[in-house]
Amino acid sequence: MLICGVDEAGRGPLAGPVYAAAVILDKAKRINGLADSKVLTAERREVLAERIKERAVAWSVAAASVEEIDRLNIFHASMLAMRRAVESLAIKPHEAWIDGNQRPKELPCPAKAFVDGDAKHRPISAASILAKTARDAEMKKLESRYPGYGFERHKGYATDEHLDALGRLGPCDIHRKSFYAIGVFFHQDLFTRGWSSMVEPLRVRSYRLYCEAMKLSAGVGLTGPVRSRLAKFDEYERCLRRDYADVLASPDAGYHVALVDDLLRKARSELRAAGVGKGS
Repeated sequence: MLICGVDEAGRGPLAGPVYAAAVILDKAKRINGLADSKVLTAERREVLAERIKERAVAWSVAAASVEEIDRLNIFHASMLAMRRAVESLAIKPHEAWIDGNQRPKELPCPAKAFVDGDAKHRPISAASILAKTARDAEMKKLESRYPGYGFERHKGYATDEHLDALGRLGPCDIHRKSFYAIGVFFHQDLFTRGWSSMVEPLRVRSYRLYCEAMKLSAGVGLTGPVRSRLAKFDEYERCLRRDYADVLASPDAGYHVALVDDLLRKARSELRAAGVGKGS
């Protein structure tokens, strides 16, 4: 029975396509060291990727573009990339084993989903390695086309380096507008009204403040009963205002600060209303 392992790479980044790979391993040609790509060093992944390509019965790599991510959302784009990878195999598998708890629709074979499959099943581990190395290679290429963001190092993930670069430069063509940290640039003209005239450090800090306010208003990190969430909200807001006191005090950032104040005020009001509605 030909089992095809399938996994994706690149759901979380703010930039770049999402990749997927499909691999049918040859039982007669063992590959030692297969594991979830996230626990392997970049050097080890490269070595294993070459061995997988040399020894597998069949393998393929596919992607979904940034435009498809923004149009379909990242989940459906990931499913699309995985389906493309399976369909591109030179040999049709009898069954596909998918990492996660969801399976792509309309696969050319039956499929099973496995939570943590990339750590438990060798075909999925192999697919995770190919998807990760292919995407990393693509992000390194994109660094030369879009310099200044550090894509070669962070591969598009929301690192401090990447967020600071966004605060300096704004987004480029390969940034995912459907992700909040990029979408804020297109929200109420946040970064076209007075943004370019700010000194660079303030511009970066103002962007980071707005991103943090967006996260808080969306309830990130707020768990438990409504009363508990409200207390956490107030605590996080106090920390936010303390950490970004320089931005809040700057007249040049006044427009951004007003948006942050309005955003947090509405979020707190909605959270309080939810508590009143539930009698808590």
